[in-house]
Amino acid sequence: MARWVRRRDRAGRVLPIANQKRGVLARYGVTRQEADRAAWIIDLDGRRLEGAAAANRVMSEIGGGWGVVARAYGVRPVALVEEAVYRWFARNRTRFHRFGVRPDCEEAGSDCE
Repeated sequence: MARWVRRRDRAGRVLPIANQKRGVLARYGVTRQEADRAAWIIDLDGRRLEGAAAANRVMSEIGGGWGVVARAYGVRPVALVEEAVYRWFARNRTRFHRFGVRPDCEEAGSDCE
């Protein structure tokens, strides 16, 4: 997701950081179990969102058409479906490597543990 965000966030409103980067979990108060379960957003006010809620917040921050997509999450049935799909994807994320979906930490020179 970090690479996807970097390509689309031309205004630099979101700082994507791989959870495997040295010291990042302790810095933001996220446990390894939480990080393995879902993507997280921690905003400037310290509010924490995970999973589909975090993804929708990112899309909202990026704006444009992505902001429109993110607004659908405000409808409870849509949010429930998105959360279920997100949980399935998170459990199966390694299967998506064949489609070019790779963690940031697989890049040469990454500062990952």
